Amino acid sequence: MLSTALRQNTQFFYDPSDVAAPTFISETQRLRVGGIVVEGSVRAGEGLRTAFDLRDFEGEAEGVVTVSYTGALPDLFREGQGIVVVGTQSGAGTVEASQVLAKHDENYVPAT
Repeated sequence: MLSTALRQNTQFFYDPSDVAAPTFISETQRLRVGGIVVEGSVRAGEGLRTAFDLRDFEGEAEGVVTVSYTGALPDLFREGQGIVVVGTQSGAGTVEASQVLAKHDENYVPAT
């Protein structure tokens, strides 16, 4: 019973290379995708619409996923930064995000 409860509460995410794979189909399922915002990929659209590319945390830019998001991006969002997006797959290698979560630096520096 405890393992079932833990499994249900576990927060995990797919790598962009998983979502970009031709065999990955999840157009109705809500998913989380975590990766690094590709340098030079942030494209502003109309209003608060933004598109950007995500790559895996490890390795090269293979398996890049394009993310579309409408809303205010977190203050910590920037190119080269690790993020997690929550949304649905809107086509092969594309995600329509409903939420963008920016990862902060693990290094704690006390205020001086």
